[in-house]
Order: sequence, then structure tokens, then C-alpha cells
Amino acid sequence: MGRTLRLAGAGLGALAAVAARDLLQREHTLLRNFPVVGHARYWLESIGPELRQYLVAGNNEERPFTRDQRRWVYASAKGENNYFGFGTDNDLEYTAGYPVINHRTFGRAVPPSTPASAHDVRLPSAKVLGGARGRARAFRPDSVVNISAMSFGSLSGAAVEALNRGAALAGCLQNTGEGGLSVHHRHGGELVFQIGTAYFGCRDERGRFDLQRLKDLVASAPVRALEVKLSQGAKPSLGGVLPGAKVSAEIAAARGVQEGVDCISPSRHAEFSDVDSLLDWVELLAAETGLPVGVKSAVGDMSFWHELTELMETTDRGVDFVTVDGGEGGTGAAPLIFTDSVSLPFQLGFARVHSVFARAGLAEQVTFVGAGKLGLPDNAIVAFALGCDMVNVGREAMLAIGCIQAQKCHTDTCPTGVATQNPWLAHGLDPQLKSVRAAGYIGTLRRDLLKVAEACGVEHPGLIDSSAVEVLTGRTASTPLAEVYGYREGWGLPSAADRAEIVRIMTAEAPQGSSATPSEDAVR
Repeated sequence: MGRTLRLAGAGLGALAAVAARDLLQREHTLLRNFPVVGHARYWLESIGPELRQYLVAGNNEERPFTRDQRRWVYASAKGENNYFGFGTDNDLEYTAGYPVINHRTFGRAVPPSTPASAHDVRLPSAKVLGGARGRARAFRPDSVVNISAMSFGSLSGAAVEALNRGAALAGCLQNTGEGGLSVHHRHGGELVFQIGTAYFGCRDERGRFDLQRLKDLVASAPVRALEVKLSQGAKPSLGGVLPGAKVSAEIAAARGVQEGVDCISPSRHAEFSDVDSLLDWVELLAAETGLPVGVKSAVGDMSFWHELTELMETTDRGVDFVTVDGGEGGTGAAPLIFTDSVSLPFQLGFARVHSVFARAGLAEQVTFVGAGKLGLPDNAIVAFALGCDMVNVGREAMLAIGCIQAQKCHTDTCPTGVATQNPWLAHGLDPQLKSVRAAGYIGTLRRDLLKVAEACGVEHPGLIDSSAVEVLTGRTASTPLAEVYGYREGWGLPSAADRAEIVRIMTAEAPQGSSATPSEDAVR
């Protein structure tokens, strides 16, 4: 019997091979006789992402953002109904690594019941940025959700303007990205100025860093902090080239380069060569500008972080904030091997970095910022539980102003005008309209973060600790988040003084809910 089945199987395999050859021959004949069909095949391939995302793919199949996730962002941005009916369609029980948030039956915070509640509530950082090191211009950021580093040049001028106006409406910060501070960044939104390896916007005619130009730039715009970019999650340790054809007069002015000439970003900084000299430079920038200064980095080799904390422990130098970018973060263009396989994903990388600071007793002195698909409430809550004080949103903010995830950022043919320098395509993006949508999305994300925090019994997402999250490891098991990443009790929370102050702020800021009037027989 077994031999009969094997022979039958072999026969079926041979028939399948013959059928496949016949089909291939017919395809070649068809393409040879009707070349237009061949062109149509390539045309269909070129619009494959759009076809899959809007006609073929299921709600949770597309990447990097699923249809459900994009729908939530779009509806939130437009102020439409962003609720979902009939329960989750995620396969919770069979998805290893799925995070579950543990709500509390009784807690200090009582969430209001109305759907619109908390949408307009200010949600400031639990830590004062630069406060621990006494920076002259230290401040408490007004929003725990801010717009991530996206350069003018990678994004269109209209998109940058829309995000800046949206930041002003939402009361959050916009990171300029390493491409300099352009006219499009000057529409009311407060800024974090990012300093990359090419020192765009603060360089001299030979491409060298120019401290005076940095000081003049900071004085001319609402820059609240400086971020030294060491690496980016999607393409760490890589430089970049903006072809001369894309270097317009506006881009040249913002970056301090020549119009029409290839614009090169080196892979390493010239102003420092190790952790010790990095800290010297950080202190120089802080002393000359008065601003808080931090670093942005993807996570790979951990020796950098160990040396950084050791020097911060033993000297009077240090960074005011650390932005950890996950390997799943976005980029305009990068080699596939880098976007897929270089640098750790956010949760793993951030947990390792935070643990190094916590063991050194430095975590309470540094503001931690997370990036890498944290513009979705569930991802952001896990980030706060791990010790983030703020989160940066990049591609989600792009979705809010019109991005359809066409994945053409690297081709200069973005169909919605977000990631292109083509004037005709960018003309279709109205900064006034899209700024309202950017602000609507940010406000909704903050609302959801606050509602989840209140469901966990605390007044602010920064007070959610790792005990509030557990990770499913199979159909019948789960592991607490603290155990997954080796956290000790108290790790991931601000200092006692910062916790008390943010509770005071939020108690006055966010109205609490209530229940019905208790009866005479109530047991209180």
C-alpha cells in the first residue's frame, strides 16, 4: 500500500512538473506575441503595494503598518470614529510575544466614561529635560508624544510645514532631522534641532562644524533642545548621498551646501572620536547654547553604553536625554540588509540601554525617548512600561498627513506629496488642512495613552511600570514584562520627586470620572 502511494505521489509530481513547463511556455509565447501584456505585468508589479493594501491583504497582514493600524491613524487624524466593533481579530492565544496590559480594579485614577474625554488634556513629560544637570534652558516638555526626526529633503516642504503647524496646534515638539532647519520649520512649532555627521545648518563653507552658526541658528528659531545623531535604527553606521539633481535652492539654504551638487553625509562625526570626546562636545554645546543636549542612537554593541554611563558616573559630564531608535524604525532609503537585519528592535534594544543606566543609578537623571513604531498606543504603552519618558512618532505622523504606505519614498515619486521633492506631487498636499490632521492624530494618541494609564490605576503613562504588562508566550502561558527583560523592582519609573510632581500636575489637568451616587446601604 505504501509503495503504491509513493508511486502515485511520484506520478503526480511528474504531472505537476509537465504542467508547470507547459504554463511557462505559454507565458513566453504570450509575452512574445503580445508585448503589451509583458509591460502590463511590470505595471501591476509597480502598483503591487497599493493593490495588496487596499484590495487583497487582510486587516493584519500588511507591513510595516497593517490595515487596522492605518485605519486607526487615518480616523484619528480626521476626527472620525476610530473605534472597532465585534471584538479583536488578532489571534491572541497563538501569537507569541503579544503584550497584554493588566488593568486594575481599584486605583488612584478614575477614568471618565465619555469617549471624547482626555482628548484636549495636556500630557507633559514626567521629567524636566535638562533639569538634572542644571541646564540654563531646561524645561518640562508639554507633550509625551512628539514628532520624530524627518529631514526636509527626505520629506517635501509642504509635509514639513504641515507637521510643524500640527506640532504648534498639538503643543508638541518637532525634530528637524539632520537636514537642517528650513523655512518650512518656522510656522510656530517648537523644535529639537538634530546635529548629524554633516553638520547641516551649522557648518562652514568647507563642511566643518561652526559653533557660531549653530548659536545664530538657535537664536533665530524656537529650538528647545539639541540632539546629536549617532545612528538611526533603519540604517545605523551608514552615511548618505542626496543627488545633486534633488538639491534645490531651498534644500541648499537649509543645509548650507551648494545647489545642484551631490550632498554627502559621512558615516561618522568629525568633532569627536570616542565616548570621552563626545561628552566633552555635549558639554560644550550645552554651555554655549544653554540648551539640553542628548544623543540619538540605534542599539548594537553595548560597550558604548557601558562606557557612557561609567564616564557619567565618574565625571561631571553627561547627556540630558537619550533617544533609542529601534531597528524597525523608518527611513527614506537604505539597503535592505540594513533595514532588515542591522540594529536591535526597539524593545530589546531599549531594555538593554535602560538597564545599563539603571544599574549605574543614572536612569532618574536622564530623559529617555523611544522611537520605532511607537505611534500606536499598544506599542507606546509597552515603551512607557520599560522606562520611556516620551515617544517620537515618524511614519505614523506621515500617515496622518496623507501617506498611504506606497513605499516609494526612495524613488521621489510619492503619490501623496509627503516624501518627494517633485513640485507637482507636493502641490497636492495642503499644509493648513494636514496640520489639523497631524494635531488630531497626536491628540488622540495622547488621549488613548492617558485612558490606558488610568485603567492601570495611575494618572500618567510615565507612571506605568513593568508589572502592568505581561507577554504571551503561548496559548496557556505568559511572562511578566520585567521578567522578560530582567528588570528589577522600580526600574523604568521616574524618581519619587518627579512622580509626585507629575501626579500633582495631572490631578489638576485631567478631570476624573465618578460613579453614581452611593445608596444608603453602600459599604465604603
